[in-house]
Amino acid sequence: MNAKISKSVIPNSFTFINLTFGMLSIIFTLNSRFQMSAIMIILAALMDRYDGRIARKFNASSQLGKELDSLCDLISFGVAPAILSWGNFLINLGIIGYIIVILFPIAGAYRLARFNVTQFNNCFIGIPITFAGFLVAIDNIITIANPHYFLSSIFMLFLSYLMVSHFKFKKV
Repeated sequence: MNAKISKSVIPNSFTFINLTFGMLSIIFTLNSRFQMSAIMIILAALMDRYDGRIARKFNASSQLGKELDSLCDLISFGVAPAILSWGNFLINLGIIGYIIVILFPIAGAYRLARFNVTQFNNCFIGIPITFAGFLVAIDNIITIANPHYFLSSIFMLFLSYLMVSHFKFKKV
């Protein structure tokens, strides 16, 4: 049992670093440092890319690790990008901004829950929340330099739809 616990420390550390970057993103947004907030989401995505791979390499995959990863992903790639987008541009859109800022993490939570209860064969059903959150972060960096609030809002709605859709995306 102790060997199993010690093997999970490394992949779980990557998961917790992912969460740390997500939380830092929210803090940077609260301080109107939108570019740093977006960079934190991008760094969280980098950490998320490797936690599962490391768990499999160390034969430390577990249901607990999978659930922990999903909870951290919801913060880093659902809540943090939504809050970043709220601070950067959605705040200017009234009720539409409220709807988008709430809809994005709801779609992400549904996507994560569906992932956790479904078996997949070399493909994802719906776009992964990590990729959606990463794309929102990139879009926010672009929006800082070249404001395009309407397009960014439509893009977030489209990504929300893709997360809950039944489209198949090949694993890379």
